Amino acid sequence: MAKRRNRGFDLIDNDDAFVELVDRLADEPIYAVDTEFHRERTYFPHVALVQIADSHGVSLVDALSVDLSALRKVLEGPGLAVMHAARQDMEVLERACGTIPTSLVDTQLQAGFLGYTSPSLATLLDKELDVRVPKADRLTDWLRRPLGSTQLEYAASDVAHLLKLHAGLRAKLSEMGRLEWVADACEELRTEPRGARNPADAWTRIKEIRHLRGESLAVAQSVAKWREERAIDTDQTPRFILSDLGVVGVANSMPTTVEQLRSLRGIEGRNLRSVHAEELLSVVRSAKGTSPLKPTNSHVPELPSELKPAVPLISAWVTQRARELNLETSLLATRADLEALLRGVPGARLSEGWRAGVVGEPIRKLLSGEAALGFDRATGLKLLDQR
Repeated sequence: MAKRRNRGFDLIDNDDAFVELVDRLADEPIYAVDTEFHRERTYFPHVALVQIADSHGVSLVDALSVDLSALRKVLEGPGLAVMHAARQDMEVLERACGTIPTSLVDTQLQAGFLGYTSPSLATLLDKELDVRVPKADRLTDWLRRPLGSTQLEYAASDVAHLLKLHAGLRAKLSEMGRLEWVADACEELRTEPRGARNPADAWTRIKEIRHLRGESLAVAQSVAKWREERAIDTDQTPRFILSDLGVVGVANSMPTTVEQLRSLRGIEGRNLRSVHAEELLSVVRSAKGTSPLKPTNSHVPELPSELKPAVPLISAWVTQRARELNLETSLLATRADLEALLRGVPGARLSEGWRAGVVGEPIRKLLSGEAALGFDRATGLKLLDQR
């Protein structure tokens, strides 16, 4: 029922063909998946195409012509989903299908444990498989129909070699004894929070707000929260509702009339439409005279002042350790990971799993005085036993 093209893929553009594909994929032990989507002017991603590869070949699913919720059967099945740089694609799948893969491996993460630094799919295919794929056209409108042959060929190339790439990377990781490391990292990625952000924290993402204090900060926080909520409700980018400059301008001036609002820098006509403008003025009125809020994550304890000098030093050692192990530093430990361990946060990444043995335990010994860091010109930082 699929439209067969002569370029190595099937184009699925009706529900009958899609259900047939889903039934076939449900029996596959492994499959590759990718998406094409747009979110330049929307809050949520709008999926246009889903690319899937299995043992039978490549299928391109026209998301504008089928009910993607049927794919839930595959995503929640036992098959392993192979993806590349999967974070945004999982957000797309969750919104379109109501779920994400129950089992996932990300080839970008696999490559990170082999020494690559956030490599593109094109880079990996070139270096690992000697395969060159078409270059992406950033101006492509994936929501426009019909899609041209060049666009479809590019989309197909995103998954055509993914299963073979995964197999090759997995073999190398197995030789190095790092399969468990990759599995843990992929599960962390799979289970991290996604979707709409907490509107109450919207102000923390506006750089200019950091300079405000007192009542102005309280107003800015309320306006930023309102902007985020409006963006979610209308599926528009927050800055389309009101620019960052507009948020700060409103907070500094605290207008009481539409005319005053209209005179502020960063305010555009589309933000002053009747109810829209009145809502904004109401938010300003309600926030006046209130005290600023703390970020919702402010319950996290501060790092003790005596430990703050240790962070850059330990970070330097972690970077060197990652280089010695030939893996991307962020996969070993981020600055946030280090601070969480130093604060004694329960469940800190460096206190559990493979990272505990590689860096967590050595850091614990440093803190307890059982070990110290020394410097050797030839080998760099060295962990010295003090017992």
